[in-house]
Amino acid sequence: MNENRVVGVRNLRYSLAILGIALGATLGSGCTTVPVTGRSQLNLMSPGQEMQLGLTSFEATKQQLPISQDATAKALVQKVGQRIAAVAAGDMPNAQWEFVVFESQDANAFCLPGGKVGVYTGILPITKDEAGLAAVLGHEIAHAVARHGGERMSEAMVVQTGGSLLGIGLANSDPRLQAAAQLAYGVGTKVGAELPHSRAQESEADHIGLIYMARAGYDPEQAVKFWERFAAFNQQSGGETPWFLRTHPLDEVRIRQLKEWMPAARAQVPAAGAK
Repeated sequence: MNENRVVGVRNLRYSLAILGIALGATLGSGCTTVPVTGRSQLNLMSPGQEMQLGLTSFEATKQQLPISQDATAKALVQKVGQRIAAVAAGDMPNAQWEFVVFESQDANAFCLPGGKVGVYTGILPITKDEAGLAAVLGHEIAHAVARHGGERMSEAMVVQTGGSLLGIGLANSDPRLQAAAQLAYGVGTKVGAELPHSRAQESEADHIGLIYMARAGYDPEQAVKFWERFAAFNQQSGGETPWFLRTHPLDEVRIRQLKEWMPAARAQVPAAGAK
């Protein structure tokens, strides 16, 4: 091994050590706890910062997408959304809830930090009824309550910092070693950390959302039925992304997990029963 390569490898090891120390300090300084699941998460953003970003983004979305004029759809989304928001209030007391139905063929919905919820008309035929919609809104509201948006932004900041530190540490190394290290770091953080954690957040939102819809008086079993319908919709829509490149769990995985969480969810249904 020539001298330049020895120095390069030594620099790489040193850089990785420094990177580990720096990231460890960052991870230890921004930990919060997710309601319902109790998971410890990295979140370097304040709730106020998240809420402001959510409000700004939602106002922009309302300017970009047509708002549905379907009175029935709007009333249903308001009714179900407010019921789910009411049971989530203890976990996110400062939320500014707003529910808007957007005219779009996309089978989707979202909830931005702070409680700004959007539902695309394209998902309503799949939700089918009030309980199916409760499964979707429970899931989306859970993302906001669990502060998944702030967590993703915090992780992006950590990854960016790590890449910068790695670059600094290898500044005097062979350019080929620098390029290889940066490529490995980028691919590794994407496939080994970012995508798996995105799937974990989706599963966590499924879990919390199931509990919320049950607490709101909806039959949690209807969440399984919704995801079965959504899985059939996905199959009809075409190709599947390889599991390790997906941002969401496989449909069969999330259905299996929902069934595993079902006993705990049933115990949350008010005594009067579920609809």
